[in-house]
Amino acid sequence: IIISANQVGLVRANEDFAKWLKGEMTMPFGRDGEHVPVYLIDFSNPTTNSYIATNQFKIRTRETKIPDIVFLINGIPVVVGEAKTPVRPAISWLDGAHDIHEVYENAVPNLFVPNIFSFATEGKELRYGAVRTPLEFWGPWRQEEEKDLAYYMGLKEVGQELNSLLHPSTILDFLQNFSIYATNNKKRKIKVVARYQQHYGANAIVERVVEGRIKKGLIWHFQGSGKSLLMVFAAQKLRKLQELKSPTVIIVVDRIDLDSQISGTFTSAEIPNLVNVDSIGDLHDHLEKDTRKILITTIQKFRDAYEGMNTRQNIIMMVDEAHRTQEGDLGRKMRASLPNAFLFGLTGTPINKVDKNTFWAFGADEDDGGYMSRYTFQDSIRDKQTLPLHFEPRLPNVHIDKQSIDLAFKELTADLSKEDSNLLSQMAAKMLLFLKSPERIRTIVADIVEHYRQHVEPQGFKAMIVTPDRFACTLYKEELDQLMPANASAVVISTSANDGFEFKQKWGVDKEAQDKIVEQFNDAGSELKFIIVTAKLLTGFDSPVLQTMYLDKSLKDHTLLQAICRTNRLYPKKTFGRIVDYFGVFDDTAKALVFDEAVLRKVITNLQEVRDMLPSLMEKALGHFTGCDRTVEGFEGLQTAQDCINTDESKDAFAGDYVTLSKLWEALSPDPVLNPFYKDYKWLSQVYTSVRPVGGDHGRLLWMALGAQTTQLIHDNIHVDGVSDDMETMELNAELIDDLMQKKDPKEADKLINILVRRLRGHSGNPVFKSLSDRLEEVRLRAEQGLISSVDFIKQLCEIARDTLQAERDV
Repeated sequence: IIISANQVGLVRANEDFAKWLKGEMTMPFGRDGEHVPVYLIDFSNPTTNSYIATNQFKIRTRETKIPDIVFLINGIPVVVGEAKTPVRPAISWLDGAHDIHEVYENAVPNLFVPNIFSFATEGKELRYGAVRTPLEFWGPWRQEEEKDLAYYMGLKEVGQELNSLLHPSTILDFLQNFSIYATNNKKRKIKVVARYQQHYGANAIVERVVEGRIKKGLIWHFQGSGKSLLMVFAAQKLRKLQELKSPTVIIVVDRIDLDSQISGTFTSAEIPNLVNVDSIGDLHDHLEKDTRKILITTIQKFRDAYEGMNTRQNIIMMVDEAHRTQEGDLGRKMRASLPNAFLFGLTGTPINKVDKNTFWAFGADEDDGGYMSRYTFQDSIRDKQTLPLHFEPRLPNVHIDKQSIDLAFKELTADLSKEDSNLLSQMAAKMLLFLKSPERIRTIVADIVEHYRQHVEPQGFKAMIVTPDRFACTLYKEELDQLMPANASAVVISTSANDGFEFKQKWGVDKEAQDKIVEQFNDAGSELKFIIVTAKLLTGFDSPVLQTMYLDKSLKDHTLLQAICRTNRLYPKKTFGRIVDYFGVFDDTAKALVFDEAVLRKVITNLQEVRDMLPSLMEKALGHFTGCDRTVEGFEGLQTAQDCINTDESKDAFAGDYVTLSKLWEALSPDPVLNPFYKDYKWLSQVYTSVRPVGGDHGRLLWMALGAQTTQLIHDNIHVDGVSDDMETMELNAELIDDLMQKKDPKEADKLINILVRRLRGHSGNPVFKSLSDRLEEVRLRAEQGLISSVDFIKQLCEIARDTLQAERDV
């Protein structure tokens, strides 16, 4: 298995070896050649295992590598760690994670075949991830306990977290219960390890069940933080515990959309003994026949459940989106049919304190604030597990003035009888006539297309349109088809028995068709750019490429929060989710999101607040160049700017401010508010590019890849100011190098550095030139730190230049 990584892939080899580590494989070592389990690790008595942490673990496959930290159990390397310097602001955990992900996993893949997880830190922040996990999905580990192990490693700042993560019990728990191998939507095998909130939440459920004293609990983990996987990990661990005597785990959802999502999560993770309950009768059969598996069902299938269908104690129910007010009589029947079951509610939105029934149904008196586990909006944003949300009011003239309508209605009905008042209320449905008026829809759709083409499509993202009802969806689609190709949008709605035959034939979408639409939408390269909905896909729909929601429907509280959080999933180059509000839902955000947790009202912010930040961020970035004449063009102008930030500290400080400004610029572009700042931003971008470390592997948080809009800006203007012209006319040749060696002029050395930077970047991806880039960066760093004299600096610089010339001849 160890040497098979190159043939079958590292994830597949890792999955195969994990079976050996978990004692799931057998060998003919028994009497008469009988196959018996092989145990490489003792889980029943963990203290008998050998645990070693070393910083001198040398390994060679394609190359020889010595990772900073390797943790071994019984001589098997199961954890790899990189520790970077905490001194330089630009260097972070991301540089260590890059070394593991991009360098070690490719240079010495055999080391990672037994790997449970890897970690990286710079002494200030700790992140971890599984083999082949993209760096943006490495997560933090947080724990409040005392520690020792980290102290011996010299990482006091992250001592608590590191000691907790590398505690043998945690590592073995990840191996046995908190690692899964799934197939993603690109049909590729991936390894997923639990995020820390999933680990804590699932273990809280398991501990409560094992203890047996408290039989319920409420978990609030914010939308997008991975509740489905939390249930996977909890169910997996519960099923494995021998003391629970083969329990039944029931996953209960209240919508078919959620049923499909959670079933998909469990199925893709290849969880054994999984049953999707297809019907009411199917559920009755499983409960009456005492099935000992993991059942996934909707709450609606408890409609005909009778009292005491199964009285066994070791039945554990996990109810997704557990809002007691949504259950009605079904919740009572569910509880009565399984009177001794454990009942855990999970929700992505907080429960209002006035919703006493929900806390009564799921919350335990022993839990602080009614929750046994909380992972809030702030936690999710802080940990970069989800993205912030911004709303943008558009076309205020088409917003619904709800307050005026309510007041007018009250005046109209003041002198009416109750019967007449009710009749008038029914007539208020004519509001939909206004919402669906052709002129209004035509205006909104035209604005959607303009907004999408300016703000969404250039970034490579997609959008969802939410309309007042099913028939409005069809009207929006027909209008959208006038402005965009028909295959650029799709309607996803349900149909009913009362719908006409033509309507059902044209617009009906069954589960198979819906799955195909979702699959196509999730493909970033497909022609499908919009999904048009009114109720479907507002919950249980995870599409990271979805960045903007065009909202023209009245939503409130947890329904609104669930819907808008469809846009908060992580995706490359995506920095926030956007809600474009045509209905006026956010005309009063406090009323739209009425939660006891006041901070929840700040989950979504007005994009105008982002615009208002632009002047101060621009001023802060320009503040690094006080006294610098920005009108000077070409090399001389760049050199003057570089002289203002001529130390690592000043470069990193500028980079930090520029990155913040760049993200805001990318978010707003092409908003006209940027126009007055265009020239200054272009100049800052050129300076940033000119001083970025040439190797590209250092300071990856600050010296990041520029966004699409900024990159285009630089490409479009690089020749305008003569920056490129100066560089191109200066040839890198032997005469230039010899001349520099004789004059030893620092300004000429700066020119040579700029030439080298451009030439080396032109060969990015070539390992020979990458090695030269690393040498150049190291020499620059040593010179800035005063570790070599100016004469030695120029000598080494010329050596790199000569080697670059030779490398270019050899290409």
